[in-house]
Amino acid sequence: MTLDSLPLGQTARIAAVDWAVLAEDEGQRLRALGLDAGAKVAVAHRGIFGGADPLAITVGRMTVALRRSHARAMRVEPA
Repeated sequence: MTLDSLPLGQTARIAAVDWAVLAEDEGQRLRALGLDAGAKVAVAHRGIFGGADPLAITVGRMTVALRRSHARAMRVEPA
């Protein structure tokens, strides 16, 4: 399952990130925000129009906005 398809409020752990599909600067930003393998995450909110961008993702005590295409590059497993 990828992070973009995780049900709202369900906690998961990032199992792997496909860094090859992301631009280098985007990957650096995601790593700086703590979105890397092993991080516990949850989808807090989805975009207002049919689940569109952005996704609000909680990482620890922080909430970050994330593009659906970035979330799709992250494989998650139940925490």
